[in-house]
Amino acid sequence: MDRKFLYPSRIICAILSLACMVTIFMFSREDGEKSSKTSGKVTDTVIDVTVKDYEQKPAKEKKSIREKVSFWVRKTAHFTIYTLLGLMVSLTIGKRKIFSLGTLGALLFCFMYAVSDEIHQSFTPDRSCEFRDVMIDTSGAALGILISISVMAVIKALNRKLSDR
Repeated sequence: MDRKFLYPSRIICAILSLACMVTIFMFSREDGEKSSKTSGKVTDTVIDVTVKDYEQKPAKEKKSIREKVSFWVRKTAHFTIYTLLGLMVSLTIGKRKIFSLGTLGALLFCFMYAVSDEIHQSFTPDRSCEFRDVMIDTSGAALGILISISVMAVIKALNRKLSDR
């Protein structure tokens, strides 16, 4: 086994990757009603902050606004949690070039987890399996991977500068 994998920072990132996966699993096992309540709190806050005179609007317009905001809140949640998963999985793998088997492996791992998450949701009452969500999740993971590679490149450059002194 490669001893570099046993660096404490990589072990911590692996544990955080697992924590992300457990969090995703726990959200996915919520039935439709509980999931709506969870995202509904965020939706209410977004509406309060962004929509002027919401309470004075006609019921039909309020419903339309709520549906649109709820959609964006839910999809942003997908994207964000998978960005974090992609970041942690990528940091677990460690230093590499952007176009490498390690990067592809991290992305495929996150994609496969997104697929399994959507399949899991299909067995949960009032939830569905949507390919669109897999693509949103995978896009979030790709961003997390890009962030990690950028951070690792900056750290490498700083270390090089410090060692040149």
